[in-house]
Amino acid sequence: MKIAHHLKETNIAEYILYMFQLEDTLRAYDCDPDRLADEYVSRFDWSDEDKDDEAEWLSELCIMMQDEGKTKSGHLLSNLGTISLLTDLHLQLLESPKQAFYKAAYYKALPYIVEFRAKSHGEEALELQNCFDMLYAVMLLRLQKREISKGTQEAVAAVSQLIALLARAWKQEREGTLEIE
Repeated sequence: MKIAHHLKETNIAEYILYMFQLEDTLRAYDCDPDRLADEYVSRFDWSDEDKDDEAEWLSELCIMMQDEGKTKSGHLLSNLGTISLLTDLHLQLLESPKQAFYKAAYYKALPYIVEFRAKSHGEEALELQNCFDMLYAVMLLRLQKREISKGTQEAVAAVSQLIALLARAWKQEREGTLEIE
């Protein structure tokens, strides 16, 4: 909760990727709150109060995952909801005459997004969810120290640039400094 809250306030893209990773972490612990508290949260160098808060929050996430049928795969509705809100902003940015740089980044990333969507059979997912799924998949490959092809590196660079611009716009919108119209 501490990390997630900080990321949600500072970089929405990092927050979403962190939450995707957290979903997988909860799955690795079979969405068992006791195991999470004993084997995962206990390793944090935090106060007992912070550890208790984190364990409680993870327990609540486990319940949500169970209720939503996400204990094997998929993303929590709250995470998809955040992506949906980002999609609304994304569409506004694409329509804005003041956001030509964002529009250019989008069109540079679009062929890679379409290709990823076709390969991953993610037709039903929001376009931005495909972007985050791509970034998360490559993050996992890097953690596994697996080779990443030059083409994939190019795709990730283009999509990363788009998502970074979107995250910056999100923060600006929250601060009231985003110029769309």
